[in-house]
Amino acid sequence: MTKLSVNGVEYNLDVDPSMPLLYALRNHLKLNGAKYGCGLGQCGACTVVVSKRAVFSCLMPISAVKDRPVLTIEGLGTVERPSPLQQAFIDKQAAQCGYCIAGMVMRAQALLEQKPGATEVEIREHMQPNLCRCGTHMRIIGAIVEASQTMREQHRAQGADA
Repeated sequence: MTKLSVNGVEYNLDVDPSMPLLYALRNHLKLNGAKYGCGLGQCGACTVVVSKRAVFSCLMPISAVKDRPVLTIEGLGTVERPSPLQQAFIDKQAAQCGYCIAGMVMRAQALLEQKPGATEVEIREHMQPNLCRCGTHMRIIGAIVEASQTMREQHRAQGADA
């Protein structure tokens, strides 16, 4: 039995410990945001956050997750209340076909959790492993820059409230 904490919910899965996290998420937990793209960690469509770090879930065996929390796109926000990052992607119309977007959002989420005020240069560098075959990279970067500014302002406001 493998224990997994995904989006704040604890699961016990009776699966092979070498199974990629992506397969556990999609096939066993029915969390289909992370996509199978290449299976080689070269496109980023499968990106999720494990302990605040972006990981390729197609390469990570569930045994490597251990007791670390997993965050997927389904755990960020809702249709009614998207996260600041999701809202920025909506505002900037950053998705075209949408296949890569969950991975893009999750890679950006990992960065902005660690560095809410990331600069455009830092964002571009951090996002390099993820590919958008439709070519909406400029809108994606714009959305992350917007979210970074929003999150920086929120952190400043929270600091003033403390």
